Amino acid sequence: MIMDILFGLLVVSMFLALVRLVRGPSLPDRVVALDLLGAVCIGIIAAYAEAYQQPAFLDVAIAVGLITFLGTVAVARYIERSAR
Repeated sequence: MIMDILFGLLVVSMFLALVRLVRGPSLPDRVVALDLLGAVCIGIIAAYAEAYQQPAFLDVAIAVGLITFLGTVAVARYIERSAR
């Protein structure tokens, strides 16, 4: 019951972040939305791992978090350099 509500809220938040990603209006807004999508994806993976007793998926969540972080840092550096 609680996990169903949790998955529903995560899907709604993913949809709202996707709307912000598509609509923008600026590049930093889109980067933050993409970072939020990664965080929600991590939440979905972690909730799935807990709901179905699959602790191996937590390793996947950590890998997704690392890739999301590195991607956000790379885009932030690109935006910073292009602003000069």
